[in-house]
Amino acid sequence: MRGIILALVLTLVDPGFSSRKSYLYSYEGWVLNGLQEKNLAKAGVRLSSKLEISGLSENIYLLKIRSPQLEEYNGIWPRDPFTRSSKITQMVSSCLTRPFKFEYNSGRVGNIYGPENCPDTCINIVRGILNMIQITIKKSQNVYELQEAGIGGVCHTRYVIQEDKKNSRVSVTKTVDQNNCQEKVVKSLGMAYIYPCPVDMKKERIIKGTVAFSYKLKQSDSGTLITEVVSQQVYQISPFSEPTGVAVTEAKQQLTLLEVRSERGSSPDISVQSYGGLRYQFPAVLPQMAVQLIKTKNPEQRIIETLQHIILNNQQDFHDDLPYRFLELVQLCRTASSDSLESIWRQCSDKPRYRRWLLSAVSATGTTEALKFLKSRIRSDDLSYLQTLLSVPFALHLTKADEHTVPIAADLVTSSRIQKNPVLQQLASLGYSSVVNRYCSQTSACPKEALQPIHDLADEAISRGREDKMKLALKCIGNVGEPASIKRILKFLPIFSSSASDIPIHIQIDAIMALRKIAWKDRKTVQGYLIQILADESLSPELRMIACAVIFETRPALPLITTIANVAMKESNLQVASFVYSYMKALSKSSLPYTYNISSACNIALKLLAPKLDRLSYRYSKVIRVGGYFDNYKVGAAGDVFVMNSPGTMFPSAIISKLMAYSAGSVADLVEAGVLVEGLTDVIMKRNIPFAEYSTYKKIKEIGKALLGWKELPTETPLISAYFKLFGQELAYVNINKEVLQQAVKAVVEPADRSSVLRRLVGQLRSGIAGQWTQPLWLGELRYIVPTCTGLPLEYSSYSAALARAALSVDGKITPPLTGDFRPSQLLESTVQIRSDINPSLYIQKFATMGVNTEYFQQAVEIQGKILTRVPIKFNAKIDMKLKNIKIETNPCHEETEIVVGRHKAFAVSRNLGELGVEKRTSILPGDASSNIVEEPFKPSDRASSEDFTKQEADSTSRKHAYSSQEDLRHITGRKTHKRDVCIKLHHLRCQLCFSRRSRDASFLKNTYLHRLIGEHEAKIVLIPVETDDDIDKIQLEIQAGSRAASKIIHEVNTESEEEGGSSLYEDIQAKLKKILGIENVFKIANKTHQKKQPPKKENAVLTELGADPDVKRPSSSSASSAVSSSSSSAVSPRRKEAGDEDENDQEEQARNKDASSKSSSSSGRSSKSSKSSTSKSSSSSNVKTPVLAVFLHGIRDDKKIGGFQLVVYADIDSVRPRMQVFVSNLTDSSKWKLCADASVLNAHKAAAYLKWGRNCQDYKVSSELVTGRFAAHPAVQVKLEWPKVPSRVRSIAEWFYKFVPGAAFMLGFSEKMDKNPSRQARVIVALTSPRTCDVVIKLPDITLYEKAMRLPLSLPVGPRIPASELQPPIWNVFAEAPAAVLQNLKAQCSVSYNKITTFNEVQFNYTMPTNCYHVLAQDCSSDLKFLVMMKNAEGAVNLKAINIKLGNHEVDMRPANGRVELLVDGAESPTNISLTSAGASLWIHSENQGLVLLAPVYGIDKLYFDGYTFRIQVALWMAGKMCGLCGKYDAESKQEYRMPNGYVAKDAVSFGHSWILEEKPCRGACKLRHSFVKLEKTVQLAGVDSKCYSTEPVLRCTKGCSATTTAPVTVGFHCLPADSATSLTDKQMKFDQKSEDMQDTVEAHTACSCEDEDCSA
Repeated sequence: MRGIILALVLTLVDPGFSSRKSYLYSYEGWVLNGLQEKNLAKAGVRLSSKLEISGLSENIYLLKIRSPQLEEYNGIWPRDPFTRSSKITQMVSSCLTRPFKFEYNSGRVGNIYGPENCPDTCINIVRGILNMIQITIKKSQNVYELQEAGIGGVCHTRYVIQEDKKNSRVSVTKTVDQNNCQEKVVKSLGMAYIYPCPVDMKKERIIKGTVAFSYKLKQSDSGTLITEVVSQQVYQISPFSEPTGVAVTEAKQQLTLLEVRSERGSSPDISVQSYGGLRYQFPAVLPQMAVQLIKTKNPEQRIIETLQHIILNNQQDFHDDLPYRFLELVQLCRTASSDSLESIWRQCSDKPRYRRWLLSAVSATGTTEALKFLKSRIRSDDLSYLQTLLSVPFALHLTKADEHTVPIAADLVTSSRIQKNPVLQQLASLGYSSVVNRYCSQTSACPKEALQPIHDLADEAISRGREDKMKLALKCIGNVGEPASIKRILKFLPIFSSSASDIPIHIQIDAIMALRKIAWKDRKTVQGYLIQILADESLSPELRMIACAVIFETRPALPLITTIANVAMKESNLQVASFVYSYMKALSKSSLPYTYNISSACNIALKLLAPKLDRLSYRYSKVIRVGGYFDNYKVGAAGDVFVMNSPGTMFPSAIISKLMAYSAGSVADLVEAGVLVEGLTDVIMKRNIPFAEYSTYKKIKEIGKALLGWKELPTETPLISAYFKLFGQELAYVNINKEVLQQAVKAVVEPADRSSVLRRLVGQLRSGIAGQWTQPLWLGELRYIVPTCTGLPLEYSSYSAALARAALSVDGKITPPLTGDFRPSQLLESTVQIRSDINPSLYIQKFATMGVNTEYFQQAVEIQGKILTRVPIKFNAKIDMKLKNIKIETNPCHEETEIVVGRHKAFAVSRNLGELGVEKRTSILPGDASSNIVEEPFKPSDRASSEDFTKQEADSTSRKHAYSSQEDLRHITGRKTHKRDVCIKLHHLRCQLCFSRRSRDASFLKNTYLHRLIGEHEAKIVLIPVETDDDIDKIQLEIQAGSRAASKIIHEVNTESEEEGGSSLYEDIQAKLKKILGIENVFKIANKTHQKKQPPKKENAVLTELGADPDVKRPSSSSASSAVSSSSSSAVSPRRKEAGDEDENDQEEQARNKDASSKSSSSSGRSSKSSKSSTSKSSSSSNVKTPVLAVFLHGIRDDKKIGGFQLVVYADIDSVRPRMQVFVSNLTDSSKWKLCADASVLNAHKAAAYLKWGRNCQDYKVSSELVTGRFAAHPAVQVKLEWPKVPSRVRSIAEWFYKFVPGAAFMLGFSEKMDKNPSRQARVIVALTSPRTCDVVIKLPDITLYEKAMRLPLSLPVGPRIPASELQPPIWNVFAEAPAAVLQNLKAQCSVSYNKITTFNEVQFNYTMPTNCYHVLAQDCSSDLKFLVMMKNAEGAVNLKAINIKLGNHEVDMRPANGRVELLVDGAESPTNISLTSAGASLWIHSENQGLVLLAPVYGIDKLYFDGYTFRIQVALWMAGKMCGLCGKYDAESKQEYRMPNGYVAKDAVSFGHSWILEEKPCRGACKLRHSFVKLEKTVQLAGVDSKCYSTEPVLRCTKGCSATTTAPVTVGFHCLPADSATSLTDKQMKFDQKSEDMQDTVEAHTACSCEDEDCSA
């Protein structure tokens, strides 16, 4: 019985403390940050103290922290020890040593009480201590899980309890999964636009954490006592989602019971306040940036001092610490009140540079006080327009959004100064909407007050009909993305608001785009509205396509995607169908995780759609998607391009492109840009021709009125609208309306406007431009803060700053001076001198930190990267327009100039407030870090000891010094240092361009991207002066075009010969020219006076000198004594042999070797074969013309030209065999480096080109050949590329690229076959199997790729091959006319041949025209009504037609008569070759192939041909979408081709043809047919009711008094009424076309009439 009682007594109970005792514990807690590997640098802090816990009352205890000691760690772990920091200890002890009270009951900590105004850091450290004794015991279970509250929030916790009942001890293990929390304590900044991805979000986080607690409990009669607690926490971050590439923060705590005293604690005398429970509390103001620690007691004085430092040290160039100082200035402004900022402004208001930097810093602070300051400046009108433009939007986009900021931002945006200027209002309103978006994303319901300014703007815009305000309001609503705005959006959409039908299309598009962000919060509602818009065929195609794009952004489920596919399947508009199909196909191939569900759903839905939609040409709207996902790194990106075409434009009406990024479970819309165009074609093609004043205009309009329901197409309002988004927020947009477009076109086209623009530019040049500007461009800040178990915050942060500077000084002089009212043609006779000194530079610095960041100290791992770019441009230019000569002079390199410098370093850093300005830094990778064992050399015993000593000494030296931006990489002694220097030396220009790279990283530990990032890296592009014997004063670039190019080159020859002191070998000018150019091998003369000593070869770093090839042996001096004839023969024969090998055709050989005509010939020592060859070359030399362009690059000394390079271009395009040659040669005698390029058309179907370079153009060669011919019975083209010899560097790059070819071919759908093809050759064969498909074969050295029936984006002309004998010079028209042929093929053509009609949209149908009735064949249906073409059957002839054309002031008839086509102009017979002019618009008519041709390009008719049987009309591209008649609308909508005059689509071709018949007045014309509504002769039953039905479309009937002799069946729709209805056909005849269609049936239409008793009164 006693055993049972004892067991009951010792049953595990909740731990606790006695209220009558005191407990003394020792406590130690530390945090370390760094990589997980040993022997790398880490930074951290350790707190050790004694804790005394004593009871005050039941469940209330007193906590005293005695002798706290803080130590810093900054060194190599675990080698270096913690170091005591008395300054930090002193600062923290002042608050930690004060007494705290806390509630504790059953192992759970309640409220915590502490001294008033206790710093947040101290309270959180106390929370970290008390968190160790938070424990939940379940008496009935030993293993259990629950969501437990702790310092990090309410997180998933698992307990395992082990009891040692024999010794009355209990061990408890508690693990907390900090990735799985109901209420996680976290603070983020700058991540408002990064959204979590619902797919596998927890698995793919880049930051993961866990903590484990080990408890030792002792049971006794008085209860359970905690004797020891050990907690260990690990947070790891993997920036690249690599399993092993992680940085780690470790935190550890240990609490050990030392003593238990039987004494009760006394309540402290000080007043205390409650600080809540264990949950970590972030301070109201976040700690400073983790890259600096600043005392902020007197921010005003510090701001002034920092401003002075920035201004004084950045006068001429960027100071090295400028980004750091700018971040410091921003941090100081965050701590300043608005009054302090006002005081600073008063001191700086009269100093422009100070004002600019202060405004930039204040705009970047993002605080409420900063917004107050800016609002005050706006109201006081202290800022210029530019300053307001740069500061207000920037401040709004970066400001912290809370309940205090939003009202101030609203007041700022609605101020009168902002509202007065449209641009300021636009940018500020968009910025305010972003503030509201960030604010509402933090709250459950968005306050109405925040949305009210935007909603008021929308209401005002609708009530007043202001399009600009409508657009602005909708853009702002789209930025906010709140469901409360849906009702206002619907007011802009015609399907939901009857008054919205008059709103322009581009505004309706903006309304749909405004729904995109709302879908994130109310997806179902948005999808419901959008699917209605997509399914409504009465709406604009562009509107429906935008709706489709937005639907897919809402991540629809399979049922909705199937609905979309069903809509597309029934869609009659091919633009919409093509867009939907291509978008679904693009999504079906996506591999990004957040599109998995959509991708699979689209794959299923695509099975419903016809694959023919995939074969539509470029004229139809498409979605192009490019993206990829790397599963190993959990990162991916996708770019979408929406191309929306309009039937009335030559180019897309809208292009929207966006880029999305995915990383570790998060998605962000990085960048988006869009351009929408309306009516631009009309502006571009607009001519000042009064079409409405022509006599035919009224006639065409009257004819149109005679057609039932015909209306001219509405005129589009010209508009270009563009917008730009960053992270899903629209930053700016621009609207270019009709007036601005017309002014721009006028300035380009009209001579008077062009002259005024030119005068302003010349005036500005003469007056000069000078200035200097330094401006911060960007400040990026990302912060993510979580608490550690010690109570110290762990912060991951990234900061970036970009600053730009530009110094500009440009002035000019024009000779002879121009008068005030000069003509532009005078410039062509003038000389322009320009002096320019431009020095732009860009400085970007990036900081990334991980560690502890408090107001007292910072212990972190920091990575810094900086890029500094300087591009100094200083030159003097002289442009002689008359002589076509340009000279540009600049100074040579006198000092080393760093063009691009990039540096990167990683280190452990420690800062504390007690030692400001003194920070401890240790490179993460120590100098003695062990390298890869594979790369370690073996050291003999006699060398190892001495080397080790030297190495240790160097390492200790490097650790003594702080990290210097210039010298940090020079003291690195680790063996894992990669160096690379590559220089291109321009010897005679006294400079060399060098690329140098130094790299030292930790990849030898683990080959991950993070370990490659850790270390020290430097890369530079530097311009370095070269010491030479010839000192030069200037570098000159001279360009001579035109006929004087040859004389310039000859002048160069004379100059060189004078300097050499010798005479030329030949007197012939051409020979001298060829010698200098190096076109031919120069004859070697046995004259030692011409030989120069070679300079000694210098052995420097890796140096690539143009003109020097170490592999090429130089000729010996003895070779110069060889005979002239043998030298000439050896020079000519290889070229002749090479040409013979390339082409066996003698003519082609002659054309290919045209450059051989410049070779010299000698009569001595010539064989007959050589003589014959030289004769042929002499005959071809007459074809070589003078050069068209010569370019020289020289050094200048004492006004004499020294060395340099020369480029000469020969072009002979007008000859039978056009050819172009380019020669680049080094003008230095010691160098024979040359480059020769040649391209020529050998015959009508063959072109060739080659590129040679090296010593006398003989070292390396690449050649290509293009041949047209047949491949598998199809017209084809073959491109062949050969590379007999190329440099090893080029070969290595090609081999690297070649590795990706099979994968890329597979992605593009090519088939692959391993094959033994020629090793140094590649061939591509493209065979055109149809106008829209081609077969492609690619033959590479060891693989053949092929693809059959590849779709082409546009149709290509496929016609009969023209024999070469029939081609007229020049013979290269196959190549030159190819673009024109493609363009011509794009133009639409309509034809009528007998009874077969082919429309502009290539729809063919058979139609027999009723006798004697004119049909509208092709008509301009725009408001201009430029022309009308009518056709009817010719009288008394079989299969013959007659046409009537109305255009301008003329009416043209073409009709067959006596076996020919007769021409009548304005009713009078006319000769067949005439030209007619109407108010500046001309047309031409001439005979061709037994027919007549009419050309009227100004009217839109490119060519009209008629021979009585066949009719063809080709209209201009800009007439697309503006046509009507039997030839169709020319809008690529083949499914809607049978469009009648009233706009409805006919049921069949016969009804379509009948609808375009022109009625004539009774008894006056030959056409006796009328359009009439008819009643169905039979009674039908609809829904069980007998009904009588009337046609909704008119049917041809003979006029009164005439009877039908022939009929044709037509299918029409009918509207039905109850049989007993009193409605008759005559009552409602003109309204049945407006009724709904209840059924379809076939009736007989009259096509010919017999009139014996015609009623002429009808």
